[in-house]
Amino acid sequence: MIRVLLADDEAMIRAGVRAILAADAGLEVIAEADDGRRAVELARVHRPDVALLDIRMPVLDGLAAARELRLVVPHVRVLMLTTFGEDEYVSAALDAGVAGFLLKSGDPYELIAAVRAAADGGAWLSPRIARQVIEQARRMHAPRRAAARDRVSSLSPRERDVLALLGEGLPNAEIGARLHLVEGTVKAYVSSALDKLGVRNRVQAAILAHEAGLSGQGTAGSATTTE
Repeated sequence: MIRVLLADDEAMIRAGVRAILAADAGLEVIAEADDGRRAVELARVHRPDVALLDIRMPVLDGLAAARELRLVVPHVRVLMLTTFGEDEYVSAALDAGVAGFLLKSGDPYELIAAVRAAADGGAWLSPRIARQVIEQARRMHAPRRAAARDRVSSLSPRERDVLALLGEGLPNAEIGARLHLVEGTVKAYVSSALDKLGVRNRVQAAILAHEAGLSGQGTAGSATTTE
C-alpha cells in the first residue's frame, strides 16, 4: 500500500484528488492538510510514502514545505500540484528535490501513475510542464553556449581542432592520428589549450568543447607528422 499525504488549501481540490486516488486500491490518503506547515507536521507523524503538495498554500507554501520535508522526512517523495502558467516555480521546485509536477486540470489517471512512479523512486512531469522545462533549459543553454564560444575564441585554429577531438573523448594518440600530428605535439597543444581556457583537466575541457558546440565536427587537420 502506498501511503499518501495530501495538502491543498482548497477543500474541493482535496476532495477531488482524494476521490481519484481512491479508485486505486493500492493507494491510501492517510492525512490531509490545508497549509504547508500542517503538511510538514503530519508528514513527521504519519511518515507517508508520497506527499502531494499544492504549490501555493498559506502559512508555508509548497516549495518551502518541500524543502522542509527533505530535512525532517527525507524518504518522502514530493509531487507538486499546480495550475498551468506557474512555470516560474518549476526550476525552484526541481531544485528543492521534488519528484514531479502535476497539473490540477490534468488527466486523473496521470495523477495515479505519477504517485506510483514517485513511490517507486521515479519522477513525473505532466506533458505541458515538461515542455516548459525543456523551453526553460533552452533559454538557459543559449547564454552558456555564448560564454563557452567566447572562451574558445582565445585558442589558435590547431588548439581548437585538438579541443574538438578531446571533447569526443579521444586520447592523445588518436587525436594525433586524426590530425596527422605526433603524440608529443598533441600533448603540447592540450596543455596550451587548458591553460588558455583556465580549466584544470581534460574532463572540464571536454565539457567546455560540448558547450561551445565543437564536439562532433569531424575535425581533420592539414599539418604534417613533423609538426
